[in-house]
Amino acid sequence: MALTLPAVPAPAAPATVHWIREPEALDQWLTKGDGQPLALDTEFERVSTFFPIPGLVQLGLGSDYCLVDPGVAEQSGEFRRILADAEVPKLLYAMSEDLELFRHWLQLTPVGVVDLQIGAALAGAGFSVGYARLVETLFGETLDKSATRSDWVSRPLSEAQERYALDDIRFLGPMYQWVMDNLRERNLEHALFEESDRFAAELSAQDDPEHHYLKLRGGWTLSPQQQAVLQKLVSWREEESRRRDRPRGRVVADPLLIAIAERLPGSLRELSNIQGLPQPVTRRYGDKILQLVSEGREADASDMPLIAAPLTRQQQAFYKQVKRVIVTAAENADVPVELLAPRKRLEAVVHQLDLSAGLFANGWRSQILEPVREQLEELLTS
Repeated sequence: MALTLPAVPAPAAPATVHWIREPEALDQWLTKGDGQPLALDTEFERVSTFFPIPGLVQLGLGSDYCLVDPGVAEQSGEFRRILADAEVPKLLYAMSEDLELFRHWLQLTPVGVVDLQIGAALAGAGFSVGYARLVETLFGETLDKSATRSDWVSRPLSEAQERYALDDIRFLGPMYQWVMDNLRERNLEHALFEESDRFAAELSAQDDPEHHYLKLRGGWTLSPQQQAVLQKLVSWREEESRRRDRPRGRVVADPLLIAIAERLPGSLRELSNIQGLPQPVTRRYGDKILQLVSEGREADASDMPLIAAPLTRQQQAFYKQVKRVIVTAAENADVPVELLAPRKRLEAVVHQLDLSAGLFANGWRSQILEPVREQLEELLTS
C-alpha cells in the first residue's frame, strides 16, 4: 500500500544535548513519564567478547530526550522498574540486540516492549525495513549514520555521536503513532503487541544453553545419539564462552563440534586427528571433551528434540503449495508473507502436517489466515 505521512510530524532535533549524570536524577526524570510510552535505544560494543559491553542508553518521553551512561542507568531503581513494567510500552526498533544487552548487563528481561520494525511491517512499510530508511520515507529526514561503528564505550562522546544517538530515539514516538493509526484501521493493533511479546520471549528462550544445539542446522545428519553428544558439547561451549567472555567461535567453532559429535573420539589421539581442530583446543579442553562425548553416548536420546532436517524434494513441492495459499492471505491483508509465515515456521507445518506446529492456530496469524483456512486444512490432510 502507499505509505501515508504521520498525522504528527517528527519533533525537531533538540538545540542542546541533555545528559543525566546521577541515578536519582534519572529516577526523577522517568517518574514524570506517568505511564506514557518510553522511547528506548542502546549503544554497545562487542568485538572480542561473548557479552555485549554497554556504552550508552538513550531515552525519550514525548519530545524530551536524554543520554545516560550505563553506570547511571544500572543504579536507577526507576529505570529497572519501568523495564519490568508491562503496562509501560517501551518503544524500540529492531530490538533483539537491545534485549540481549539488558538480559546480560542488568540480568533483566524487559516486558511491555514494542518493536516498531515489526510494527512498520504490519503497517505496510515492508519487511525488515531499516530505521534510517523508514525515517526518510515517513519524515523526509536523512540521518547521518557516520557514527554507527564508532567507539561508544570511551568518553567523551563526540558531538556527531551524541546527535546520532538522539536521532535513534527522536522518531520513535511519532513512528509509533503512525503505526498504530494504520493498524487500527485494519483491526491489527493487537498484532503488534502480540508479535513483539512473542519475539521477545523467543529471544529470551534462545539463551538456554541446553537447547542451543538446535541452532546448529548442519548437525541434522547426525544420529539421535550423536545429537545427544552434540547437545552436551554445545551446552558446555555456551557455559565456557560465558565464563571466559569469549565469542563461541573462539572457544570451539560450530563445525568442529559437529565433527566431534560425528566421529565420537574415545582418546586424545582420535580427538587430535579431527581435521581442523586446533592443537590448543585439544590441549586445553581435550579431557573435558572426551568426558562429554562419553556422557552423550550413554545418554537417553529417545525423547530429545532433533535438529530439523532440510525439506525433501517432495516436501519442497508441498511447501510451495502451502505457501501459495498463505501468500494470498498475506496480500489480502497487506502483511508481508515473511512476517506472517517465516520459513522455519512454515517448514514445521510441512514436517508435521499440522497448522498449529507453526503457531498459526491462534492470535493475529489465525485472524489473517481465516479466509484460507479451509484450503490449508485440505492440503494438510490430503
